[in-house]
Amino acid sequence: MPAATHRARPDLGPAVGKTSDPQHEPGDAGQTAVVELLRYSPVADELGRRFADAGHRLYLVGGSVRDALLGRLSSDLDFTTDARPAQVKKILSGWAEAVWDTGIEFGTIGLARHGVTLEVTTFRADTYDGVSRNPVVAFGDSVEGDLVRRDFTANAMAVSLPDRTFVDPCGGLAALARGVLDTPIEPERSFDDDPLRLLRAARFVSQLGFTVAPRVREAMTALAPQLDRITAERVQAELSKLLLGAHPRAGIELMVDTGLADVVLPEVPAMRLEIDEHAQHKDVYEHSLTVMEQAIDRETDGPDLTLRLAALLHDIGKPATRRVEPGNRVSFHHHEVVGAKMTRKRLRELRYPKQLIDDVSQLVFLHLRFHGYGKGEWTDSAVRRYVTDAGPLLERLHRLVRSDSTTRNKRRAAALQRTYDDLEERIAQISAEEDLARVRPDLDGNAIMELLGVEPGPVVGRAWRHLKDVRLERGPLDRDEAEAELLAWARAEGIVES
Repeated sequence: MPAATHRARPDLGPAVGKTSDPQHEPGDAGQTAVVELLRYSPVADELGRRFADAGHRLYLVGGSVRDALLGRLSSDLDFTTDARPAQVKKILSGWAEAVWDTGIEFGTIGLARHGVTLEVTTFRADTYDGVSRNPVVAFGDSVEGDLVRRDFTANAMAVSLPDRTFVDPCGGLAALARGVLDTPIEPERSFDDDPLRLLRAARFVSQLGFTVAPRVREAMTALAPQLDRITAERVQAELSKLLLGAHPRAGIELMVDTGLADVVLPEVPAMRLEIDEHAQHKDVYEHSLTVMEQAIDRETDGPDLTLRLAALLHDIGKPATRRVEPGNRVSFHHHEVVGAKMTRKRLRELRYPKQLIDDVSQLVFLHLRFHGYGKGEWTDSAVRRYVTDAGPLLERLHRLVRSDSTTRNKRRAAALQRTYDDLEERIAQISAEEDLARVRPDLDGNAIMELLGVEPGPVVGRAWRHLKDVRLERGPLDRDEAEAELLAWARAEGIVES
């Protein structure tokens, strides 16, 4: 059964507080956000009283309420109010320790108080321009109207302050209890208003372990092409949150099944066309999802975006390199080289940071190298080069390579793990002797320039790289050996006379 079907339902204990909607009475179905809200008293209560004293209404809203019900409320709280931005700033004056209005054009004022970050946004009743998909900001008059315009019913709940009335006009609490993502209005209209919500649905599936309502899935499939109207930066932010969620496989599967991945990561659904050479999985796509899950199981310091991306994309070069050999054996020669180039191109288009692009591409490039080790042909030089090429990515490379074993043959799987154990032992042994993490030529740049009589420039760099290759091949040299090697190279290159 796919991992996506194993979802933990929120553990909703007894409810606390009143409700403004008898049709969606919390009752014993859930622990309302009020309980979690108490953890932030007196900040939230104080803020509610200030707004009430000024004649305005204030509500804890959206993801803050959802996360409170799920027992995962963060210290960043979102509020909505009938007060206009200028009025909000006036109410906060003299009480907030810091106020910022970078979001004021959208009606949002940020503030900090006692280490808690808060955002207060005026009731919204946005429309969208239908071209750029940017909201045309319009302020609303009621919290119900504000909630109906939100993306999903699970994010369309509120708690009024300071009286703590629970507001749930769209049935968000019931949806939360069922673990279902649905939209407050028709999903086609909601997604057409803001196509980024298509990707947010997949992101919430990953983060919360929910499923999407059938009508939402249908709308996602129909409107998936609309995602190409969203900027790469916004798409990348949602994709990263999805990959860092607790159930990224479920999020990726939803993207692929609805066509969102064809817009965002087309290389991933393309892998469904290729049967892997071991015939142990339905296709390379299924294999890659399993590798990603196994890599996640090996994380030790929390979610690792670099590792998860590398695991998901490590075989994307296979469709382009697939060949049918004699005997109907399928090969994917040099798919790691092609895959690394494809990875770099895709991540650049998604506007990922350069360092992350470099790291993920290098992991994809190196992930297959270990498979030559089991033949017993690796010299100490090959081990040194493996470590040096991985550099600071070595621990991630260990996790990726170990995760890339998805065979159901237990004996073969155990043999692969033992072989990698042996490689790690050799790395540890040579590292202890030679400090592989800091492999450098036996002569530095100053010594090279002095011995060759050259100024700083390309020749020094070429000489340095040659000496490093020698060091990797032969291990440490003493000073005389290093100088003799440099002079021999320089004579062969015509840099010094023979």
